[in-house]
Amino acid sequence: MGGSVKDIQSKEELNTVVSHGKPVILHFWASWCEASKQMDLVFSHLSTDLPHAHFFRVEAEEQPEISEAYAVSAVPFFVFFKDGQKVDAMEGANPSSLANKVAKVAGSVNPDNSAVPASLGMAAGANMLETVKEFAKQNGVSQKETISTSGSHVLVEKRLKQLVDSHPIMLFMKGNPEEPKCGFSQKVVNILKEEGVNFGSFDILTDNDVREGLKKLYNWPTFPQLFCKGEFLGGCDIAVSMHESGELKEVFRDHGVVTTETKGSEPVASSVSDSSTGLSVTLDSRIKNLIDSSSVMLFMKGKPEEPKCGFSRKVVEILQQEKVKFHSFDILDDDEVRQGLKVYSNWSSYPQLYIKGELIGGSDIVLEMQKSGELKKVLTEKDIIPKETLEDRLKNIISSSDTMLFMKGTPDEPRCGFSSKVVNALKEDGVNFGSFDILTNEEVRQGLKTYSNWPTFPQLYYKGELIGGCDIVLELHGSGELKSTLSD
Repeated sequence: MGGSVKDIQSKEELNTVVSHGKPVILHFWASWCEASKQMDLVFSHLSTDLPHAHFFRVEAEEQPEISEAYAVSAVPFFVFFKDGQKVDAMEGANPSSLANKVAKVAGSVNPDNSAVPASLGMAAGANMLETVKEFAKQNGVSQKETISTSGSHVLVEKRLKQLVDSHPIMLFMKGNPEEPKCGFSQKVVNILKEEGVNFGSFDILTDNDVREGLKKLYNWPTFPQLFCKGEFLGGCDIAVSMHESGELKEVFRDHGVVTTETKGSEPVASSVSDSSTGLSVTLDSRIKNLIDSSSVMLFMKGKPEEPKCGFSRKVVEILQQEKVKFHSFDILDDDEVRQGLKVYSNWSSYPQLYIKGELIGGSDIVLEMQKSGELKKVLTEKDIIPKETLEDRLKNIISSSDTMLFMKGTPDEPRCGFSSKVVNALKEDGVNFGSFDILTNEEVRQGLKTYSNWPTFPQLYYKGELIGGCDIVLELHGSGELKSTLSD
């Protein structure tokens, strides 16, 4: 993969490298993850531009000891070391953020080069910029749009609408039609193929700006999202309902969408059909019975009480946090099931989570769904857990950390001056705290105002009780009372 990137083979080797004190940047990746491969190109060019720093790569699933040591539950994931200590971490595919964070620990390529866009960080040399251009091109956006939206996280509505209008039928999904990254996306792809329509698609896992922007623009919090001639139709459940009732075909006809004759007499089969898996009828039936043996079924490495990889451990923790009863199968004990399920589900890695017989995805998908609230929504819709009231949800978020800050943005990237001041005060007093970005969830944002009877943000809570906003926190900080107030 070029550059001066080296592969780490053991935790002992990594410890030795880090102990030397030079800047070290570690990339956790997976061979099945396209975003990992794209970010590795950026990573390699940065290693060339910054030869005095050490750049190492770890295949996350092959090195579970290292992955667990740094709480890696999704890829791509980066860890930054300086003077023998971990100083930062980053999850996800964002070339600009990676360049900025590398610059902090390893210095800049050319501090006097004013031609380097600020949003790419001072670490961005010529090689880096060319790689970002290619990264943007592969993701269907122009260099200008990538540069202008990175860092600011502000989406131009015009860009979203251009994407929506780029095809008569447009599907925003997880993965691509050839390799869907969640069962819901796969189901809609199959429906569109059965309907005999040509359609465009966009992988929202590759562009968080598009992902979050679509949620807000069309007031729809989950994916996939299906559009016809620029008109939003809905998500998976709506597409299924419209398909089964024949309404979807009518919508396509009314909008003048040309359909093609589906090749062959059989409809496109989903992963539960043994006619498309190539597995023996016996193995196919066995796998289906295992999947259907529990409403929530997890195929993992190890057991819930003793996971054998960090990814499996993370999904177990998420299910436990959501208070979900589930069954599991240790794929390390049965190689026939281990290899067969990969073919059956068209999903090459583990863990694999199924709900009511439907593949949800692996650890990265489950983690994203939990963060966005989509997992709880699915569990509720499938009658796995009772519907949570807004008040219950607010209480759960508040109690998720002894000291909890509701703010605009994140502690690393506050989105308003008041939030930034409170974060700095807490850090200066050495207070550990959790946070919630109220800009990502309008329901929580408005609900918390009523719940707390406090109309503005940030809001700081300690053990479930409201401490106050920016002025009160700064007053406690200035008098030296903040740390004692948050430790009683």
